[in-house]
Amino acid sequence: MRKKLLNNLGLKLVSVFLAVVIWFTVVMISNPKDSVTFSGIPVNLVNTELLEGEDKLYEVLNNTDRVRVTVEAPRKVINQLRSSDVVAEADVSRLTEVNTIAINCSVLNSAIEISSITSNPDVVQLNVEEKASKWVNVKRNTVGEVAEGYMVYGSTSDQTRMEISGPESVINQIDHAGLEMDVTGASENVSGNVEIRFYDSEGNLVDNTTDIIKNADNMHMEVTVLATKEVPIEVTATGTPAEGYLITGTVECEPSTVVLAGTASALADISKITATVDVTGESEDEERSINLRSYVDDSIRFADRNFNGRANAVVHIEPSVERTLVIPGRNITFQNLPEGFELEFEEGQQNYRLRISGLNAAVSAVEQGAVQGTLDIGAWMQEQNISELNAGTYEIPIEFNVPGNVAIENEVSARVTIAEADEEDEE
Repeated sequence: MRKKLLNNLGLKLVSVFLAVVIWFTVVMISNPKDSVTFSGIPVNLVNTELLEGEDKLYEVLNNTDRVRVTVEAPRKVINQLRSSDVVAEADVSRLTEVNTIAINCSVLNSAIEISSITSNPDVVQLNVEEKASKWVNVKRNTVGEVAEGYMVYGSTSDQTRMEISGPESVINQIDHAGLEMDVTGASENVSGNVEIRFYDSEGNLVDNTTDIIKNADNMHMEVTVLATKEVPIEVTATGTPAEGYLITGTVECEPSTVVLAGTASALADISKITATVDVTGESEDEERSINLRSYVDDSIRFADRNFNGRANAVVHIEPSVERTLVIPGRNITFQNLPEGFELEFEEGQQNYRLRISGLNAAVSAVEQGAVQGTLDIGAWMQEQNISELNAGTYEIPIEFNVPGNVAIENEVSARVTIAEADEEDEE
């Protein structure tokens, strides 16, 4: 047996070697190696709670969490692989000092024999930041023009402040949250849910806010729209100034008009605001701050939100002056003399002295030559309770036609003789 085994040993070894080579060649020809590349494979980040535990936030840079994976394996394996069979992971616990994590790729079925598997890129790049939080004010704004004759009086929202948190660099950029509502053509209140946006201190929109944590994406906002109407402010003086002083009739008011806001029906009945200033006992110009709010209904508002609702009024007061006029007798006439009588002025009464008083401008404007006096005999008889006139000499008061803004300080009478008319005179 030994001789048989050792006989032609070299030839036998060559035969075995050739058999192995032929087998390997056949295998390679029937099932050769090949490779396939899958794009857009998502990289699953694991152990991210490690960053959260350190109160840090991360952001994937340059889309490095989507990779191209190349698998090398026998052709039969390659033909059966799908992108869903490929898994890519990056373990946050292996985060480097430059904030990169190596990507580990594999196939779901561990029984599948593959020669190699690689990804491009081969690391996930992160931006790691401290987590920050703060409270910001909620500011409301409107865009567009309301209907003519109306105005935006104000607005309200569910919250005036809100808490936000996120990457420190983003949080530091944000100055306030903003709501914006379109009121174009509105003639009544406008309300709705509005998207919350974030702005810096200069009012510019902060774009990179996708990682901001907030309690809501929208907030309810209501805009108050009111009708407007401009009305004058009319100030009148009441009371009597100190003795020897008069109200000039001139009242200055600043502002002289005010714009009111309210419902159209409430404004329809308002044509002006009338206020009063009491000048009792005053001897000089009286300046007063008037609270206009007390002269309008509670439902009416002032259109200018910065207006304090007060007007400054000045009532002008001047000393009363006196002047004595000399009225010639020819300016005196009589009327309502009973029939059958005649009247003559007593000789020596050619002029009458009349004292008048009032504001300097009014008193100075009186022309004494134009002042007329009248004896009203009928009125005098009624005052004296005289039912039947008898002939005689009487003192009868004279009524003078001075301007209404001038007062007569003394009573002036004319001494007259009333006699029965002669029959010849009657004829």
